Amino acid sequence: MTIEEKEGICDAVLKNGLKNILRNEKLKEKTRESITAVIPITIIVLMLSIFIVPLEIGTIALFMTGAVLLIVGMGFFQLGAEVAMTPLGEGIGGQIFKSKRLYTIVPICFFMGVMITIAEPDLQVLANQVESIPNMVLIWTVALGVGIFLAAAVLRILFQISLAKILTILYILLFLLSFFAPSSFTAVAFDSGGVTTGPMTVPFIMALGVGLSAARSDKDGSSDSFGLVAMCSVGPIMMVLLLGIFYHPSNAAYTAVEIP
Repeated sequence: MTIEEKEGICDAVLKNGLKNILRNEKLKEKTRESITAVIPITIIVLMLSIFIVPLEIGTIALFMTGAVLLIVGMGFFQLGAEVAMTPLGEGIGGQIFKSKRLYTIVPICFFMGVMITIAEPDLQVLANQVESIPNMVLIWTVALGVGIFLAAAVLRILFQISLAKILTILYILLFLLSFFAPSSFTAVAFDSGGVTTGPMTVPFIMALGVGLSAARSDKDGSSDSFGLVAMCSVGPIMMVLLLGIFYHPSNAAYTAVEIP
């Protein structure tokens, strides 16, 4: 077989693969979700750019191009997250409940929580915006918080501990810590809690809860699966508040952005 024939076969395979992807109903659904999320913000920014702060045509064209690419990219990203993260989370959740071995459950949940959070794009954006904290320090702090509290949330389900009582105690502790942490860290801490509502972390955590509830046969299985995201959101906030209390970086300084 000649090189030209091999290239022709590869092109045909790529074209057929692209056609199958474009025909995928899931991709169309995720693209529609991206459009409904991006279009309102795009319209608001355009109105501001036209009537409040007029911008050059070239800048508006770049913004529109970015909006289109954002819709396409979010569609593919959400499709990949659902196809990969959901089955993975359901499978892990089911196996965790079947094993009931704490020395296996805790490390696996902790490791998965840390890895999924590090891959979360929202966290990368947050870390780049907080110049007073080195990027990797903030990323690992938030990731450790999610990992610890994901393991704690799974243990809560296994031991059937009241979610309301745990959340009450944790939120009281958060507000107490906020009084001791520097004010500059408080906003960052509560913003970091939003990382657990990102497109990478939520599908995995929710699927993990679905797997746990599916593996349980008792009537409280479905209700106990709720609260995973709520508990995981506490982790980053608490860890960043503790970071503000005990960590004082000497080589990082915040510089205000000057808008011309």
